[in-house]
Amino acid sequence: MERRRVLDLPVAVTDYAGAVDWIVEKALALEGRAWAVEAANTHVAALARVDPAFGAAMARFDLICPDGMPLIWAVNRGAGGGARLSDRVYGPTLMLRTIERSAGRPELRHFLLGGKESTLGKLRARFAAEFPGTVVAGAYSPPFGVWPEDEFERMAGMIRESGANLIWVGLGCPKQERWIGENKDRLPPGVYFGIGAAFAFHAGEVSQAPGWIQRMGMEWLYRLLAEPRRLWRRYFTYNSLFVWHSVRDALRGGPPVRSEK
Repeated sequence: MERRRVLDLPVAVTDYAGAVDWIVEKALALEGRAWAVEAANTHVAALARVDPAFGAAMARFDLICPDGMPLIWAVNRGAGGGARLSDRVYGPTLMLRTIERSAGRPELRHFLLGGKESTLGKLRARFAAEFPGTVVAGAYSPPFGVWPEDEFERMAGMIRESGANLIWVGLGCPKQERWIGENKDRLPPGVYFGIGAAFAFHAGEVSQAPGWIQRMGMEWLYRLLAEPRRLWRRYFTYNSLFVWHSVRDALRGGPPVRSEK
């Protein structure tokens, strides 16, 4: 799968079908290791550039999909005569399409990590109703705030005992990416997803922007208007940093770098 570098992220030139194919292949093969998947937006890309610890965690991810129209535009600017993308791989939709692909296939087993107990209950009910035959092998809501010292072993043990090979990590960004990246060598075999707000969206607790707003690259504004006190600082800071570093990189080194992996 071709990658093109956007700031410091090797973003996959893929659509939903290609991403789900890759995910299912790795989930079934496993090879005794953990695989890490991220649907990255401007927040993730900018934070990986300015925060060395977060950037190091993201460098351990195996598949970074372009979630966010600015990343699509950046990927396409580096296309040359190669493939161009017409749509993003939106994390919450990637989750639904992966679950849909797993319906009726007991060898594909899901684990939901993060969110409130009530949120996890809503998710399990929705997936059972919409995707009959989907195996949600386990779910866990970690304690709020600072975790006890044995929390990693507890979570890893629950994942291992469930037999899950598709693990959805909804701890919020950047906590979930740090947890996956920093612990990748210690995690039970499986495909791990940093899935952000997808739990709240699919549980019906937070509304998603309409499709036409998403295609314009203005989902951030929709969410900002819905939750201004929580999100204004993030969007102002990291959208600005994304634009600044993108322009600076273009002036210094030309279009995004292609690489194969």
